[in-house]
This record gives sequence, structure tokens and C-alpha cells, in this order.
Amino acid sequence: RWLFTQAVCTLYAFCGVLFGLCSLTSLTVLSTVCCLKICYPAYGRCWDVLSDLCLRPSLYGPEPYGTACCISWKTSSREATLYILALFIFCYLLPCLLILVSYSLILWTVRVSRRAVRQH
Repeated sequence: RWLFTQAVCTLYAFCGVLFGLCSLTSLTVLSTVCCLKICYPAYGRCWDVLSDLCLRPSLYGPEPYGTACCISWKTSSREATLYILALFIFCYLLPCLLILVSYSLILWTVRVSRRAVRQH
């Protein structure tokens, strides 16, 4: 069972989500910058990524086994559902799609430049 208070549970879960999002955001920014530098060298300068997370106790709670805390998946309130949906779309799905598109563009640019070098 969770040995600490609800406040510690909320902080623990929030930090887990935050650090996971930071990791995915770092990978997304890295792939985007690499894509810009390789595919569009004149425009690959600087990107500013901002994220806004809510720290609300009702959105976090113990995991099913009760040994750690994370997002409260079983909460059925509209606010919690929208929060989880927003996290999925904006913090997982869009970054993954951006990473996929970025590396696809990089591979396509390398393939095109390789063909151009062979022709010369």
C-alpha cells in the first residue's frame, strides 16, 4: 500500500508525468531540430516549446497495486477525462507524429541527396 500522504502521492504522480513528458518533449524537439537542420538548413534556428500542466489532487492517485502513484485513470469526472485526453493528444500523439514526420523527412532528404551525388 502507499505509505505516504495524499499530498506526497500527488507530488509523486505529478513528477512522474512531468518527467515523462519532458523526456518525450526532448525527443520531439531533437527530431524537429535535426529535421530542420538537414532538410531546411536556412530555417533550422531555434524552437521554443512551452507546456502548461495542472497540479490538481483529484487527477492523481494510487496505482491499482497501491505501491506508487500516477494519473488517476478510473476518475470519471469531466475534468479528469479532458485532462487525460489532452495529455494523450498533445503530449503523446502529436509529439510521436512530429518525431515520425521529422525522421521521415530526414530519410527522404538523405535519399534524394544521395541520388543527386550519384548522378554527378
